[in-house]
Amino acid sequence: MTLAELLVRLGSFGLDLTWRVEFDEIVDPRCVEVERRSAGAGMDTLTLLSLTTPFLQLIDAKACGFAEDVLVIVLTEADSSLWDVRAADERVISELRRHCPGATDL
Repeated sequence: MTLAELLVRLGSFGLDLTWRVEFDEIVDPRCVEVERRSAGAGMDTLTLLSLTTPFLQLIDAKACGFAEDVLVIVLTEADSSLWDVRAADERVISELRRHCPGATDL
């Protein structure tokens, strides 16, 4: 699953968030633009989505979503296919589990 797919699966919860994204490894030139826009105040969800679509596979990336400067979700990608999702709202986790039946608790 890509970051763009994960953002879409967040649905309305993710729309009003501001994102800051960090990469341990730059694997695509778009990563540089994502990091640039993440600096400072961050970027809105639609901007992040536009930069990660079509298909941008990441390696060791971390996307932090903020609602009014409060961290509400952290998406950490490892091994270019596994995601660790931590959210302040359990309903977000439940919704992601519905879309990703193979999801497991850590």
